[in-house]
Amino acid sequence: MSENQLRRLSVLAGEKLKAQGRWITCAESCTGGGIAKAITDIAGSSAYFDRGFVTYSNAAKHDLLGVSEATLAAHGAVSEEVVREMAIGALRAAQADLALSVSGIAGPDGGSAEKPVGTVWFGFASSDGRGLSRKVQFEGDRDAVRLQATIFALQTAIDEFL
Repeated sequence: MSENQLRRLSVLAGEKLKAQGRWITCAESCTGGGIAKAITDIAGSSAYFDRGFVTYSNAAKHDLLGVSEATLAAHGAVSEEVVREMAIGALRAAQADLALSVSGIAGPDGGSAEKPVGTVWFGFASSDGRGLSRKVQFEGDRDAVRLQATIFALQTAIDEFL
């Protein structure tokens, strides 16, 4: 997986969003704004991207996206339940047509037997009521996990929603 692949996906997502007159937003944790950067690296992205959310802490997930404190306590930030709430919260907060969310363990620390380093959950929500969540186990160091997660998020958005 490469930066060139990421750029191609960003261009393709942008073309599709612009052609459909749709807006995208993202709520990111482990990628730290990398998805928003990839989207806005493309000239003209202001036609389909208005804002995104980097919600690295549980407090930020709750305060900015409305993720339930009970959900965070019961399931942890790296969970299907949390990324679903993140995506729905971002969709509402940005008044977008499509939201994608990501929360994971990029490493090198923070992993556990149940959630090893490289575990990343993705959530997607669209204004037409569709939603999707996926868990992926990536390999490699912190940079590799974050790049793979960014590519996966954009590829899934294109394949499933655009």
